[in-house]
Amino acid sequence: MTRIVIAGGGMSGLSLAAHLAVADHRHPVVVIDDGSRPLDAMTWASWSSRPGLLDAAASRWFDKIRVHVNGRTTVLRLGRYRYRVVRGADLAAVVRRYTDPLRHFTYERGHVDGLTDGGLIVDGRFLRARWVFDSVIGPEDEPPPDGELVFRGWRVASERAVFDPEIPTLFDFRTSQAHGASFVYVLPEDAHHALVEHTSFVPPGTPPDETAQKEALAEYLGEVAGAGHYEIDREEHAVLPLRAAQPTRQHDHVLTIGARGGLLKASTGFAYERVQRDSAAIAESMQRHGHPFDLPRAPARFRLFDGVLLDVVTREPTQLERAFGALFRYRTAEPALRFLDEETVVPQELQLFAGMPAATYLAAARQRLTR
Repeated sequence: MTRIVIAGGGMSGLSLAAHLAVADHRHPVVVIDDGSRPLDAMTWASWSSRPGLLDAAASRWFDKIRVHVNGRTTVLRLGRYRYRVVRGADLAAVVRRYTDPLRHFTYERGHVDGLTDGGLIVDGRFLRARWVFDSVIGPEDEPPPDGELVFRGWRVASERAVFDPEIPTLFDFRTSQAHGASFVYVLPEDAHHALVEHTSFVPPGTPPDETAQKEALAEYLGEVAGAGHYEIDREEHAVLPLRAAQPTRQHDHVLTIGARGGLLKASTGFAYERVQRDSAAIAESMQRHGHPFDLPRAPARFRLFDGVLLDVVTREPTQLERAFGALFRYRTAEPALRFLDEETVVPQELQLFAGMPAATYLAAARQRLTR
């Protein structure tokens, strides 16, 4: 019978396939994807402090970021971290280098209709599997979202050389907060080309205001960046549900992976590096124990922090700038990135929180803990 099925050939499914291949897992592995979300249209960015299996897929690496917060623009070095950009086609190509030489790894086109005892349903037929890694269906008891991340990005070509090709802008708060806690993110390709993205944290169920987002992007390009005439090569937009609570990932022979498995960090919307670490842990568990469930768990306080931040900024949008200003107030971005990677200890966290309004966050924490 089919030993392992990976449901979904997106970033999380492909990442896991590569890690399983390198772990020398000799049981048959099938990656099933319906092609509804082409990888060619996808790009991920993330920071990392350690080498990773799929680093060759990164097309750009940065050792500095720019932030504009509380009226001040600052360029911060990343310390032991580096910021990378991975394009979907490059990720797929690197993963196939690991899986294609292995005859027991196969890729199939198909739509996953559901999960069932002993396997899953693909295009109406039953496919038996000992283990299913699911990035498509998700758990039945998925927690409700605590907020939503709404973004709209323009890939622009500017007549003026206004983008710094060596430094991405992680967040710039020179944009209206009238439609939620918002900032602009800029990922440069060269001096004339960049992805310019408007991002908002809003309460669950808030309809995206497409007009306001486009106006904010146009205002940023014209008045802040000084782009002059520009053309929009491509537009991308999405609404990501943000859940501070951890869903139940394990069910019998199924392990939920990727965003469906709670790997999207609720306070940032980043998932790529978390997926890489999770994939490595799953592969190690399979190799050592013959099952995928021996996975590390971050201390529960980090999910509480995420939930409290979402509670605060979806009620008081201006608090997001204050929070980011406190986290990134040091000479390098390393303390903030270490905290967002959930690798800090309590004394470090108390230092980071010192720049935030304590009463506001303590009240939100008490309310969340007594629900």
